[in-house]
Order: sequence, then C-alpha cells, then structure tokens
Amino acid sequence: MSALPQVQATFCADDYLAWEATQPERYEFVDGEVFAMAGAEDRYVTVTGNLYMALRQHLRGTPCRTFMSDMKVQADAASSYFYPDVVVTCSAADADSRQIKREPLLIIEVLSPGTEAYDRGAKFQRYRQISSLAEYALVDIERRRVDVFRKLPDGLWVLHPFDAEMPVILASVDLTIDAETLYAEI
Repeated sequence: MSALPQVQATFCADDYLAWEATQPERYEFVDGEVFAMAGAEDRYVTVTGNLYMALRQHLRGTPCRTFMSDMKVQADAASSYFYPDVVVTCSAADADSRQIKREPLLIIEVLSPGTEAYDRGAKFQRYRQISSLAEYALVDIERRRVDVFRKLPDGLWVLHPFDAEMPVILASVDLTIDAETLYAEI
C-alpha cells in the first residue's frame, strides 16, 4: 500500500498515537511526520489475504498470531509506527497489547510500484531496528518474485530470493507456501 505525506505540524509519538486513534483513516508515523495510508488494488489485497490465511492456518494452536494491514507495528524506538501488509508475532507482550505490536517475528510487504523503493530501503532500515524481527519478505506481484531477508545470529541480513513458480520458505515460522497458493485468484 502507498503512504502519502500529509501537511501538518510534526507530532511526538504520544501525540501521534492519541491523534491517530480519533482518525477514520490509518496513518504511518516516521520521525514526527504522518503519512496517510492509501488503498490498494485488488491483486495486492488478494495476495495479502492469501498470505494471511496460509500463516493463520499454519500457526493455529501456537502462541503466534498473524495480523493483516490494520495492525500497527512500532519500530525504531517509538520514532516510527507502520502498518505492514502482514505481521506475525509470537510475543507474550504483544499478546497483551491490542493496538500495537512491538516484537514481530515476521513482516511481509506486498510491493506496489509506488512503494517498492521505500519498502526495500528506508522502511526496511527501520524494521531492522526491531530486535525480535527474524524475517522480512517483499512480494513483487508484477514479477512473481518474493525476496525474503533473514537475520543471521550475528545480526547480518541475508537475501533469499524466490522466483515465479518456486515455493516460498518462511523459516521463522517453518512454513513453505507454494506459488499456486500465494498467487491464487490473481
């Protein structure tokens, strides 16, 4: 999904959280600025739903929970709040927090032409500050490609690319999603 900058005064994190709770739309927050979350075309929503359903079913009966694009994730020591397309957390602290997840294990973004560079660059830089994050996946519908970045024990992130018909392996949750399931109905 794309985020569009809004013309407003800058906020501190607490003011943003209080303000956003009263808004009918969702807004991401980065270093005092808010960005309205725009809608997405049906293909992106469908792939997001496919991922959510596969993860939700796979993690059923475990302490892990899967959320779609309406769940806020805090990154970068409260200077950033995002709405990832899909997020998985297995954290007891996150289970107690209904509005914000702070300890995600897996974050997935479905790329659009308008957000791809941001999702691969500045947003990923923010997400890397989340100590619990083990994997970050970027789904490119146009190219039918998924790039999964995995954090190694030494903190380095390694790219694992999956092309067209390859099954996607999400090691953090021990799930393999075949291409037919991932791209169903698009």
